[in-house]
Amino acid sequence: MKFAHHSEKLFAEHLDLFNIHWLYEPTSFPLKWGSGSIKMMFTPDFYLPDLNIYIEITTMNQKLITKKQKKVKLCKKLYPQFNFKLINEKEFISILEQNRISLFKEAIAS
Repeated sequence: MKFAHHSEKLFAEHLDLFNIHWLYEPTSFPLKWGSGSIKMMFTPDFYLPDLNIYIEITTMNQKLITKKQKKVKLCKKLYPQFNFKLINEKEFISILEQNRISLFKEAIAS
């Protein structure tokens, strides 16, 4: 599978290691509409069906993190029936350091 960023590949490998079922970019959520069309979409990197959570990984510069934070916040407001989590670089490293499935799942869900 082709990933947009190396961090997504690493995350998928860890999910596989712990036998956590995942889907890559399975859903796009419309965030803004206008003139009869969708003006802004958000497609989280992963959906983890067993944990019922959409994950967006961002280990890039602060400008992009802020933009993604706004999208995740808007998603939570527009789609309260779904769970969303933005994982920044510090959280990403912490999650990858987990060596037990229970700790790994807890880190993702927190």
